[in-house]
Amino acid sequence: MEKIKSILEDAVKHLTGDATCVLARPEKKLEISKEKGILPLLLWMRDDQGYLQDAVIADRIIGRAAAFLAVYGGARAVYGEVMSAGAVPILEEAGILYSYKTITERIINRKGDGPCPMEQAVFGVRNPSLAAAILQAKVFG
Repeated sequence: MEKIKSILEDAVKHLTGDATCVLARPEKKLEISKEKGILPLLLWMRDDQGYLQDAVIADRIIGRAAAFLAVYGGARAVYGEVMSAGAVPILEEAGILYSYKTITERIINRKGDGPCPMEQAVFGVRNPSLAAAILQAKVFG
């Protein structure tokens, strides 16, 4: 557990500048994305179902959608600069270590005038596999 915490702390340090999401996997090179929203997670998982297995994820925003993807992908730990209260029980139920800088009631859209469309897409969903399928369909068609 201490090793995972250490890897998570290192990933968080790389969440600077234009970086929106950092992925650290055992024995692999650190990956940094500048893509927005849940797109980094979806792209990493798109061609390799096990890509997030045992990974540590540091992201600007972790809502329910990102939490479901982390669970579905088999991540070990997640950090969000902002994390929604709805993401917490999803991560806890899966036994994923998590931390955050700020907790918020909900994730809003980029315009700031309503809920995040990815969060809306998985509203009421409880199954990570179903959530991942919904999110993949919404983003990739």
